[in-house]
Amino acid sequence: MTLDLFPTHDEPPAPTVAPPFTMADLVQAWLDCRRHKRQSASAQAFEAHAEQNLCALRAELLSQTYTPGRSTCFVVTRPKLREVWAADFRDRIVHHLLHNQIAPRFHAGFVAGSSACIPGRGTLYAAQRLEADVRSITQNWSRPAFYLKLDLSNFFVAIDKHVLRAQIARKVPAGWWMDLADTILMHDPRTNVELRGRADLLAKVPAHKSLFNAPPDTGLPIGNLSSQFFANVHLDALDQFAKHQIKARHYVRYVDDFVLLHESPQWLHAALKRFEAWLPERLGAHLNPTKTILQPIARGIDFVGHVIKPWNRTTRKRTVATAVSRLRTMPADEVFTAGNSYLGLLRQASHSHTDRADLANVLRWRGHAVKGDFTKIYRNTSK
Repeated sequence: MTLDLFPTHDEPPAPTVAPPFTMADLVQAWLDCRRHKRQSASAQAFEAHAEQNLCALRAELLSQTYTPGRSTCFVVTRPKLREVWAADFRDRIVHHLLHNQIAPRFHAGFVAGSSACIPGRGTLYAAQRLEADVRSITQNWSRPAFYLKLDLSNFFVAIDKHVLRAQIARKVPAGWWMDLADTILMHDPRTNVELRGRADLLAKVPAHKSLFNAPPDTGLPIGNLSSQFFANVHLDALDQFAKHQIKARHYVRYVDDFVLLHESPQWLHAALKRFEAWLPERLGAHLNPTKTILQPIARGIDFVGHVIKPWNRTTRKRTVATAVSRLRTMPADEVFTAGNSYLGLLRQASHSHTDRADLANVLRWRGHAVKGDFTKIYRNTSK
């Protein structure tokens, strides 16, 4: 028998570090992403081997070897001529993954008047909030008041990424999630891009509005969830300045358009001067002087496609005219989807019966049946 004078013991297992996200988190990001993108070619290619592709994407993310892929750039003409940049489908999944993880901590600190890319705060929220503020300051339209409407010039193309990165870092500590935010934010989509559509339309985009002409580390691509979210993070500083420094009681912002209300036009003019001085210094942004409006509220406020006037809120007349014109001439197989979309848009206005009736007449002329309250249409099955 031998004695073990120096017994050995198994080393305790090294503590395991939990991964920053679970496979369930990634699957949820994929489901969120595919909700409105299932018909795109990149979405269908990814979905054909979804399990394999998700596992591969997870491995890249966890090993921090993930790099964004190719973007697609094209031009849209409505509501105005502009570039749109669409990230590859797998990159959009990563955008959703990051957004789902870090967005709630930012949303909790946003002011109530901030809207766009916030759950429950779309164009209807912005219009209804501004309408409620108008009723409040005018005491239900019984007293005069004024509004100041402002717009940031070339907002997305002019964003300084270094300023934005510092804003993100204030609420996202250094680590895996901040590294991922860095990867998405600092990626330059111009280095790997596919141009689609008509070249003549791309040439018509003004040079100062094109991301292709932006300086290095400047500008976000319009069209991605990450850009919309980052833009809100960036402009939260503007919201806080308006509420806590200028002390605007009634303030509503949707993306880069914002409105202040006050009983005194002189107070609003002074606020305008403070914005003009603060924006270049703190955000490197500038107001668009051609879209600066200071007028009595009673004349009506045109905001997020709605026109707010005493006792009614209607859809912008130009929007209604465009809808009628398009529905008269578009291919027959597109009328059903477009018609219901336009009726849904008009239904958001509190006083839209006449506009919906005009639209319904066009839809009936195109051969579709319309519900009696002008809220939806039915497919033409006679052919």
